[in-house]
Amino acid sequence: MVGRRAWQRALNPHARDRASFVPELIALLEASGRLVLVDNDTPSCLPADWRFHVSDGHTPGMLLAEIPMPDGPLVFAADLIPGAPWVHVPITMGYDRFPEQLIDEKQTLLQYLAREGGRLFFTHDPQLCCAYVLCDSASRRFSASAGQQMLSNSAA
Repeated sequence: MVGRRAWQRALNPHARDRASFVPELIALLEASGRLVLVDNDTPSCLPADWRFHVSDGHTPGMLLAEIPMPDGPLVFAADLIPGAPWVHVPITMGYDRFPEQLIDEKQTLLQYLAREGGRLFFTHDPQLCCAYVLCDSASRRFSASAGQQMLSNSAA
């Protein structure tokens, strides 16, 4: 499953983000017959309560899959929040296309996850694959915790 806008970008990448797309993999995926292009709605091949968040800060049209879990949502953070250090809102990567927009997208997603007892699945963290999102009510700063959500924390 790929966002339609992200797919179009992969087919015709800008020089700035060409390294984000591997041409051989694009051709293989297209030839596989398994490619599902998503326009923000949950495709019929997924459970109806799964959803996608769309991010344009790293690469335009990137999808972040959200899976409902009994103890709160789990979001595949992709390159919006690739690891625990990037949970700190102002931290971005040098190859993010629109860093200020990315920061706003992170803030919104982290507030939601902290409020809902949600977790992030990280794509690039060698130490931590999944963590709860916590928000310190005094400092209004987010953090990632591998342990159970602390009830004293609440979203900003």
